[in-house]
This record gives sequence, C-alpha cells and structure tokens, in this order.
Amino acid sequence: MSFLRNLLENTEKKWFAKGAKFERFYPLFEAADTLFYTPGKVTKTASFVRDGADLKRVMITVVVALFPAILVALYNTGLQANLAIAGGAGVPEGWRTALVTGLGLDFSPDSVIGCAVHGLVYYLPVFIVTFAVGLGWEVLFCIVRKEEVNEGFFVTGFLFPLIVPASIPLWQVALAISFGVVLGKEVFGGTGYNILNPALVARAFLFFGYPVQISGNEVWVTADGFTRATPLANGFEGGIAAIEAGGDMWWDAFYGFIPGCMGETSTLAILIGAFILIVTGVGSWRIMFSITLGTLLTSLLFNSIGSDSNPMMSMPFSWHVVLGGWALGAVFMATDPVTAAQTNTGRYIYGFLIGFLVVMVRALNPAYPEGMMVSILLMNVFAPLIDHYVVQAHIKRRKARYA
Repeated sequence: MSFLRNLLENTEKKWFAKGAKFERFYPLFEAADTLFYTPGKVTKTASFVRDGADLKRVMITVVVALFPAILVALYNTGLQANLAIAGGAGVPEGWRTALVTGLGLDFSPDSVIGCAVHGLVYYLPVFIVTFAVGLGWEVLFCIVRKEEVNEGFFVTGFLFPLIVPASIPLWQVALAISFGVVLGKEVFGGTGYNILNPALVARAFLFFGYPVQISGNEVWVTADGFTRATPLANGFEGGIAAIEAGGDMWWDAFYGFIPGCMGETSTLAILIGAFILIVTGVGSWRIMFSITLGTLLTSLLFNSIGSDSNPMMSMPFSWHVVLGGWALGAVFMATDPVTAAQTNTGRYIYGFLIGFLVVMVRALNPAYPEGMMVSILLMNVFAPLIDHYVVQAHIKRRKARYA
C-alpha cells in the first residue's frame, strides 16, 4: 500500500471526525508514490520477464543519456543570442532579461556562465510547461482508468523541449504536448500501446499547425530584430559553400555551436548519450547502425548522380549527420522501444529505411529540408508490418528446415 496513502489515513484517524473519508484523493497519492518509488505490485508470472530492468530504470537511463545534450542546449541557446546581441541586435525586453541582469550577468558571448544562464531562462519555461501539461494529462487518464501512473512520460517530457526553438510561445508548447500525449499516446491505451513517438507527434502538430513559429529564419536566435538561417537551411539553398558562407564550419555543427532547435545541434553530446544507451542495453545499436548505413549509402548514391540545380544532391554524408535533427532522431527517437521494430532483423530494415528516407526528403522535397521527423513517424507506422513479415519468414524457414 502507498506510503502517502497510509499517511493520509493516519491523519484522518487523528485529526478528523470519525467517518470522514478522503478516498477521492487516494489515486493522486498513489500516482506520486509510483512516480518516485518502485511500486509494491509485481507480476505473478514470468510471461513478460526479460531482464532485471523495469520501466523506471529504463526511463531514468534515457534521461541520464540526454543530459549532455541538455547542457549543450543551455549553453548554445544563450551563446547564439549573445553573439547576436554583441553584433548589434537588440536585447529582448521582459522578465528573462531582467533576471539575467539581476544576477549580475551580462550578454557577453565569452562568458560560459552568462550564456548558460541566458539559455536556461528560455529552456526552463518550456520544460516546466511540458511537464505540467503533459504529466497532468497522464495523471488524469490514469485516474479515470484507475491505473497506476507510470514513468512513460518522463522521456517525452525531456525530449520535447529539445526539439523546439527557444523562441516557441509557451501556449503552443502546452497545446502541442497535449496533442502529442492525448492523441499520440493515450487514445491508444497509454504507455506501451502507442504506435507513434509522442514527442514527434507533438512537434509535427507544431510544424503543420504553426509553421511560422517552428521554421524560417526568425525563430532560432532569441534576440530582437535578428534573423539567421540554420546551416541545414543554408545547405538546402546553396550547399556546403552556403553553409560556410553563413559562418558555420563542420566542427561547429559537430560540437553544437550553431542555430537550431535547442537540443538537436550537438552531435558530440548526442554521441555521448548513444554510448550510454548502447552500453546499458537500453538503446538498440542495430537501429542506430542501420540508420547510419542507410544515410551513408543513399547520400553516396545522390552524390554520384549530382545536380547543378539541387545542392542537397551533392551534400556529403559527413554533413548530413551533423545537420538538423539527424543525430537526436537516430539515437533517441528512432530507438523508442515502443514504436520501433522489435525483431533484430526488423530493426535493421526499420533503421535502414529511416536513413534512406531522410536523405530522400532532404534532397528531393522542395519545401521541407529536415526529413528526420517525417521519416521516423512514417517508419513507426510500418514497424509492426516489418516485424510481421520477419516473423513469418522465420516460420517458413523453420518449416522448410524440419519438413
């Protein structure tokens, strides 16, 4: 029984009149107890036992793996804004600026602490709204269904702030995460039943519902009157020459010191997270490897074809993997154990097709140069079909072998 529920019942006996009951509050205390402690209820059989890792441990491992990307997100968000301000852009008015200056910090791009704090005042509100609204929906659905609240939202809550620009309005954050959790997850039955990654569903909602706040040149740097395209957008327009003309070198993109969504810019930080996921066995190295292979072979194919009018056809593999959301998607989105393929062979096929599609979208789509989000969502839909045919092929081979 819940520790918090026991505490409430003892309080009733001591301080309230006999017969006063507060059963309606018990689910809330059960929810809080389950989120922060291991529940006492365990499975009675070994049907679903695979190893010693429960959902809580898996989710916490993913969150730990995300921390390098979060730290770079804080620094780079402030760095990009401070570079713009140092170059003559206006300092935004509002509580964020007042808080930064009130702490005795300036807007110098040379100050690591100043950049990190400046980035924090943009990241933290998005993070708080994401958890307040998203977790609120999770608790509400669990109370209605009379289920225990699980940790399924934790990874979504940490991922979503990393895949949006720092300038995103907070009301759009609340609306998008509501759409992602309710229509991308809970309508299917909750954690473990969804067929699409909820964080990507929320971002897709923003992209198609509010494209002005999620794309273009004005949303990536939080400085008044300053616009700058992302390296991916520059590459879409003029190839590597345009990227370098915009002041971004390959190493800038690899380390993460470029404009973009808050947590997508640093390939190095994401690779650290990938190492943690692979060593702990939480993330599928087969999916990561096959996405990389699919991207490599498809980019080599397009490079060999070439085009005088389409610079993305000549974009080399080394640039594809450090631009946009490729790295974050390959490591943290595509490997979602609920929405990805479950068989080992299926994981190779699933990942390879994601890598193939992301280059196809970037090179051949005239309107949207990113590609990673739509590629993962599309393959989420086909993952069960891939597993079905992999299993059927295995059954046929066994029948032929022992016929």
